[in-house]
Amino acid sequence: MLVDDATFRRLCRARDLLAASYNASVPLDRAAREACLSPFHFQRVFRRTFGETPHDFLTRLRMDQARQLLAAGDLPVTEVCLEVGYSSLGTFSSRFAALTGQSPTAFRREARRFIAPVHGWHVLYIPACFVNFWLTPP
Repeated sequence: MLVDDATFRRLCRARDLLAASYNASVPLDRAAREACLSPFHFQRVFRRTFGETPHDFLTRLRMDQARQLLAAGDLPVTEVCLEVGYSSLGTFSSRFAALTGQSPTAFRREARRFIAPVHGWHVLYIPACFVNFWLTPP
């Protein structure tokens, strides 16, 4: 095990805090206080324990939610950007394109073409980490 049980529980509490407020700005200091660690140590132990930094964790959650909103809803891209916690459409679009290989508009067009050709279908989005877990051989 990478960390002791008490530290792991505190890290999980901090991760839950970040996840619950993924669309708001949570300072690293606040998440570190939740884990009863210094910000530097928190970031280092978080990455070692969960395999990603707190920032990468938040970005992944935001992009998962953005993909779901873009595929299923009729919200404009700007609204999706604000809904998932970004204040700049340019930052959101460039980050989205870097992670998915498509702009938000292209992603929406592609998703609707293959997933929801008829209004009224409920689009289900399965996070990539879940799919990778079940499809990768042991």
